[in-house]
Amino acid sequence: KREFRGAWIHTVGQSRYMEMNRDAMQDYFDQMLDSLQHIGINAVIFQVRPTADAFYRSELEPWSKYLTGKQGVAPEPLWDPLQYMIEQCHARNMELHAWLNPYRVGTNADEPLAASHIYHKHPEWFVRYGRQLYFDPGLPECRRFIGRVVDDIVSRYDVDAIHMDDYFYPYPIAGSEFPDENSYARYGNGMDRGDWRRENVNALIKELHKIIKSRKPWVRFGISPFGIYRNQKTDPLGSNTNGLQNYDDLYADVLLWAREGWIDYNIPQIYWEIGHKAADYETLVKWWATHSENRPLFIGQSVPKTVQFADPQNSSINQLPRKMALQRAYQTIGGSCQWPASAVVENAGKYRDALVAEYHKYPALPPVFDFM
Repeated sequence: KREFRGAWIHTVGQSRYMEMNRDAMQDYFDQMLDSLQHIGINAVIFQVRPTADAFYRSELEPWSKYLTGKQGVAPEPLWDPLQYMIEQCHARNMELHAWLNPYRVGTNADEPLAASHIYHKHPEWFVRYGRQLYFDPGLPECRRFIGRVVDDIVSRYDVDAIHMDDYFYPYPIAGSEFPDENSYARYGNGMDRGDWRRENVNALIKELHKIIKSRKPWVRFGISPFGIYRNQKTDPLGSNTNGLQNYDDLYADVLLWAREGWIDYNIPQIYWEIGHKAADYETLVKWWATHSENRPLFIGQSVPKTVQFADPQNSSINQLPRKMALQRAYQTIGGSCQWPASAVVENAGKYRDALVAEYHKYPALPPVFDFM
């Protein structure tokens, strides 16, 4: 009767949006939502803050360049994509989760930022790492500002949840240290730098949860972390995997957030195939199911990766049937989320057909969050 059936609609790097006027974009979203509704999706996770800019009217941050082609330029005629998506999702009995990227400011640090961007007022808040620009997670001022952005969305929009994905401290670049020596010298208090970085992200997550609950206690706060928490060789309680680690590389202690009740749901991105040498899907689903920490747990599925690989025991079919069977075998797993929504709608590898005919044959209500 109840199962989380989500899909991610991303906006970062989406050049197709920049080429659309208001009517074309609304048409595009309408068709996508109609299709997702038909497929049985009951929650849409829509990226509204890709690079410290906005797919909604904001006094704090400029209009997104992924919306109009140039950051800070308002859509013409003026409209509000987040408000539009909330109304359209709710009209179709689907939830709308507003997806924000907390620290990323620019995918290319050399690209000019809009004149109204907070960077120009407080350049000292930001650091460059590789080709990208980031808020420095070690500065309390940055956390306060991100908190204001979240509070602004929750207070003005009827969102069902605030959602963040896997980008906390950036993915490490080989041979290059994240340049936070200034904030570490100022606020590190002699802590190990890794512990200090984790504490910075913990403080952000705890604070955002508090802001959301004080504003609208029914709005959820969810995270979609990278699929590996820790490897067994680093921590005996970790998974039997050999990949990048949330805890050690992105400084995201997801299990702590769930245990402390700072997040309301968790959707680890288990995008690999069954049989992957470093990060086997079956191993990871079982690990997360065992480590749900009494918080709703859903599985992040990669449509392309699922249809690209054959079932290990039947080379004539892809991995969707086995992945769904594994996901539904654990009581602690309450559903899944599809990446990306566009691949489901476009029926990559007949994925859409399979959901309609089999796995979402009957509609489901979203889960009840009875601890809220």
